[in-house]
Amino acid sequence: MDIVGILNQIDAVVWGPLMICLLLGSHIFLTIRTGFIQRKLPKAIKMSVVNDEGSEGDVSQFGALVTALAGTIGTGSIVGVATAIIAGGPGAVFWMWLTGVFGIATKYSEVYAAVKYRVKDHKGEMLGGAMYAWERAFKRKDGSLPWWAKLGAVSFALFAIVATIGTGSAVQSAAMTGIIESNFPGIPEWLIALVIAILVSVVIFGGVKTVSVVCEKLVPFMAVAYAVGCLVIMAINWQYIGPAFALIFECAFTSKAAFGGAVGSGIMVALQFGCARGLFSNESGLGSAPIVAAAAATKNPARQALVAMTGTFWSTVVICAITGIVLVSTMLAHPGIVEGGSIKEGAALASAAFATIPYLGTPILVIGMISFAYSTILGWSYYGNRCATYLFGRRAILPYQILYVIVGFLGAIGVGDVVWVISDIGNALMAIPNIIMVLLLSGMIARETKHYVYEGHLDEAYEEDIPVIEGK
Repeated sequence: MDIVGILNQIDAVVWGPLMICLLLGSHIFLTIRTGFIQRKLPKAIKMSVVNDEGSEGDVSQFGALVTALAGTIGTGSIVGVATAIIAGGPGAVFWMWLTGVFGIATKYSEVYAAVKYRVKDHKGEMLGGAMYAWERAFKRKDGSLPWWAKLGAVSFALFAIVATIGTGSAVQSAAMTGIIESNFPGIPEWLIALVIAILVSVVIFGGVKTVSVVCEKLVPFMAVAYAVGCLVIMAINWQYIGPAFALIFECAFTSKAAFGGAVGSGIMVALQFGCARGLFSNESGLGSAPIVAAAAATKNPARQALVAMTGTFWSTVVICAITGIVLVSTMLAHPGIVEGGSIKEGAALASAAFATIPYLGTPILVIGMISFAYSTILGWSYYGNRCATYLFGRRAILPYQILYVIVGFLGAIGVGDVVWVISDIGNALMAIPNIIMVLLLSGMIARETKHYVYEGHLDEAYEEDIPVIEGK
């Protein structure tokens, strides 16, 4: 068996029934535990555009949100949806959407823990994420840390570094190269790779503040432009919108074969790929977004947790849902693009579907994928940066950044779907210690959420001082 076959088998195991139960079960459990925090979404959206003046942090609440969104609204929002449809059928779109709806509570909970247990280094920069939550939340009274808590912290950081290099660098740069080559043939791969490496380097070496500033300008524009473009395509396909919704719901709960059997079918397959791509898209439970959320200037953990949970709403409940409807309705309008089994990859399906729309389709796809992929590269570079700092100290930041850029260059000159599989595996492995940590702290999160959110104390400053750790 070749390496791709082995990786696919591993992927099938880590994204099997146990992982799906852990993921969806956690989403539902935390939704109940937090009192259905999703109902506070309108208030959270309002809060996301207002800075928490006078609070301690490295970036604004909005800056932390858009940096996290830069990491989530990536190729998973386009190619990831198309890949899920090919492998799991149209029903996978429903499970992606449902994962996003319930995942809002998980995003809230993991960010709450990250902000509550964040620390500062000797330079005053904020450090946070699952690794620091494991270390601080479960420390014994004598100052010692149980071995299992240290294992949770270290395993999360290690798996996160692997995932950032795959998901954040190689996958995104490969997607950018693929879309540019398919629409502008003749441009050498090495030249595209070099330009990507330069554009990434000039931002990520400036640190989180530089990344945040760029994302604040790029993310809102690209998301709105892409959504408007998709709505125009949906208007063109208006007579197929109803049938598209019907097919998505039907395939989510039956074993109906779609488009002549050219795409996946089966409830379990749709559920598996919908959940996997849903997590890839919104990262709820993954533990990535809390790393940058911990750097936000906020009065208390609940405020930033509310702001952060809007990211799941925008990335999956809105962007991925729109993409899914565009793809399925276009496939219904032009069934020839998938019949015969000639299209086997998500990128090819997305390109073929958008290309059927005269004038608008291809430009929307090209601009959307390039800007989404670039912003994801920036956002995930910070996640890996912080995890490398936790494991090896500040001296590891520069080597990690150099490696990150090199891998992005290599990804741009020739990495196929194997990277998607590796990224899926890495995402699952870093999600496990993060979800376990959040579940163990769910009682505290529920108790303090009741105080801050439901009893009207969102403007109350958190009393505990942020501890300073010695740098390595």
